[in-house]
Amino acid sequence: MTGAAFRAPAQVLAALRDGFSDAPVLVVGDLMLDRYLWGQVGRISPEAPVPVLQLARESETAGGAANVARNLRGLGLKVRLAGVTGDDDAGRALLRLLTHQEVGTDAVLADTARPTTTKTRIVGNQQQMLRVDAEDTAALGSALEARLFAALEAELDQVCALVLSDYAKGVLTGGLCRRLISAARARGIPVLVDPKGRDYARYRGATLMTPNLSELAQATGADVGDLDAMLIAAARLREALELEHLVLTLGALGLALIGSDASVRIPAVAREVFDVSGAGDTVIAALAGAIAAGVDPLDAAHLANLAAGIVVAKVGTASVSRTELEHALADESALEQAAKIGSLADIRERVGAWQARGERVVFTNGCFDLLHAGHVTYLARARGYGQRLVVGLNTDRSVRALKGADRPLITEADRARVLAALAAVDAVVLFDEDTPLRLIEALRPDVLAKGADYRPDQVVGADQVRSWGGELVLVPLLEERSTSGIICRMQPGGAEPGAGECG
Repeated sequence: MTGAAFRAPAQVLAALRDGFSDAPVLVVGDLMLDRYLWGQVGRISPEAPVPVLQLARESETAGGAANVARNLRGLGLKVRLAGVTGDDDAGRALLRLLTHQEVGTDAVLADTARPTTTKTRIVGNQQQMLRVDAEDTAALGSALEARLFAALEAELDQVCALVLSDYAKGVLTGGLCRRLISAARARGIPVLVDPKGRDYARYRGATLMTPNLSELAQATGADVGDLDAMLIAAARLREALELEHLVLTLGALGLALIGSDASVRIPAVAREVFDVSGAGDTVIAALAGAIAAGVDPLDAAHLANLAAGIVVAKVGTASVSRTELEHALADESALEQAAKIGSLADIRERVGAWQARGERVVFTNGCFDLLHAGHVTYLARARGYGQRLVVGLNTDRSVRALKGADRPLITEADRARVLAALAAVDAVVLFDEDTPLRLIEALRPDVLAKGADYRPDQVVGADQVRSWGGELVLVPLLEERSTSGIICRMQPGGAEPGAGECG
């Protein structure tokens, strides 16, 4: 299992900015009202050794499965919510919040025999001090379960994904889970489950499940302190339940995406953690929204990991907005661009991994001083001969040796960073020699690319690449584009490219 950096493909960004195409998602599960008492603590009570909260304000928000719905709305999706509340003030308050957030609640039923699950958190100095729960966790009666399923069958015909948000409060009985998963899969609808308890057999046949470490340990008996054992247990559970994927959330370590053919660890985004309330809701909401819009599961997992990093930096049961996630993606993309630049040992390891996956690696080299349209076009064309492009970049010293004391105009660090920002470039490695032969022999690319202004016999490394079955390609150049020509035109009375000593 290896780590993976997120490259934010254009289609993922487009899906996010488009609100995941307004894909409708149905969320079924335990509905809660989260209440907060906010204030400051400045002294200890004289009556008992407990802090005294000076109450400043109160607030209410949707929790449990309702918070999953809130997260999906924040990402721009249409959401239909189903579950059970009590016939009480808390239930009515929850419905008002959901209506204000434009969440469909036609399949939310009221039960006079049970209260609305309510969690009251007391927060002093931005830290949670105490939580008080009011709830009835008994399983739904058969009559109420039948009413709920009847309402849900009509809802399933109108959605692109189903989320089962189980908080073990009695709504998602084994019978209801099995009937919903069967009905959804018969319609070709992906089913995502945030599980609870020990009996995971009720989730058999779902598309994806998102246990955290403690939930997985409870269900499988694996040692929560042994990460390797937990990952093995997760893989076995995925297979036993016939899931397509299992996403194991690892807290401060990020998450792991486990599939039938591969497992990938995705490290957490470094943030100060204030409150993990609702982080699991955000993970499954981001996964559901992305998958409903057709995003690849690995990219969806990366999005969910970024979303979780946003909400844990907030106090209280929080949700993530589309704008926040776009900003996080931009930050992640910047980190990924910098990560493309590596030492020869780093890039050699990456090339080996790419080739092991059957990807064709192209190598080219150059100074790339004052990057222009000719360079960009050349690099895009070079990458077209394979799936990965590695650029060998001359150091400042070697550029001076080739082009004179007044070059390069741009330092090697800046040239590498600009190259790494190009979508066509997968890796950048500096070399200080006069030729890139050492790089070529170390990396053993499948394709060696050079500009069509060279003859085959002039290309350094061509014979070596052919010796291991590789190929030399001469890439057509964009006419009348060169750094020398740009420099020439910038000079007073500068000639056109190719004229005089400026050529």
